[in-house]
Amino acid sequence: MQHRHFILHKPYGYISQFVTDKKKKKLLGDLHDFPAGTMAIGRLDEASEGLLLLTTDGKTSEQVRGKHIEKEYYAQVDGLITDEAIAKMQEGVSIGLYGEQYGTRPCTAFQLAEAPDFPERSRRIRDDRHGPTSWVSITISEGKNRQVRKMTAAVGFPTLRLVRVRIGNIRLEAFNPGFVTEVERFDVG
Repeated sequence: MQHRHFILHKPYGYISQFVTDKKKKKLLGDLHDFPAGTMAIGRLDEASEGLLLLTTDGKTSEQVRGKHIEKEYYAQVDGLITDEAIAKMQEGVSIGLYGEQYGTRPCTAFQLAEAPDFPERSRRIRDDRHGPTSWVSITISEGKNRQVRKMTAAVGFPTLRLVRVRIGNIRLEAFNPGFVTEVERFDVG
């Protein structure tokens, strides 16, 4: 069997699934006619956007989800993030995970000098009268449930918008939300 692999820019408001028992949810299959057996490699929650890899090959999925593959996110946070908050995330922070506390692994984190040039989101974040926001890059090698959101909240800067921009060597380029391309294989490094 010839496996197929896809790169997708998941838009805001879609869930990383092809079927659900919840009505009125936007599914990945609404974006493209994927072949039977296609699965998302990892997930992005409904409110998150960005790079999502899909495959019909379970072995490829397992390799990409491994702890040796970095995932980079750009997070727009509430307020002007401090060097102290970034240093805490870099060292690892304690987050709630399934009713228990979990210590995240050290990560790479830094404030972005300018806001990334992403297309406007379909639902507005908020307006400027609610105070300033800032953007931070966070690169992790694990992928716990809503980890990046929980990390920024743990240091006092809740995430307002989250976009995954890289998985290993694959970067989200100038794709528009909903953009899908098929590739021969994934070169995640």
